[in-house]
Amino acid sequence: MPGGFRKNAGRKPVAIDLVELEKLCALQCTDEEIAYFFGVTPRTIENRRKQHKFSEPMKRGRAKGRISVRRSQMRLLEAGNTTMAIWLGKQLLGQRDVVTNELTGGGGGPIAIASKPDLSRLTDDELHQLRELTRKTKSPRRD
Repeated sequence: MPGGFRKNAGRKPVAIDLVELEKLCALQCTDEEIAYFFGVTPRTIENRRKQHKFSEPMKRGRAKGRISVRRSQMRLLEAGNTTMAIWLGKQLLGQRDVVTNELTGGGGGPIAIASKPDLSRLTDDELHQLRELTRKTKSPRRD
């Protein structure tokens, strides 16, 4: 982009080959890698992407690259690669591994937690209230 007030002032724009740009994008190159390839700064690539002339080959190249990766993955899947089958199932079909962990106490029952609270700081009134609350919350015994 020319700059300055005088005619032809400022740095001349660097020519970027759109065919090469599309190929680099198909390889999923980063802006930094593309910039070094063309001898410009990453900021130049960011600015050029805003122009339709550059954004279209970049989008098209990135799409071609993703399709190529997907094609390779499908070949692996068709060749019987179970790891790829599982991964694609998770990615494309929303499948997932479910692991449930249950902890049980002795004999398969609940885990017993023994705690002895320090009741020495409670007043007689508070102890009486606590005793009444415990009576109300105890479930009746089933024999």
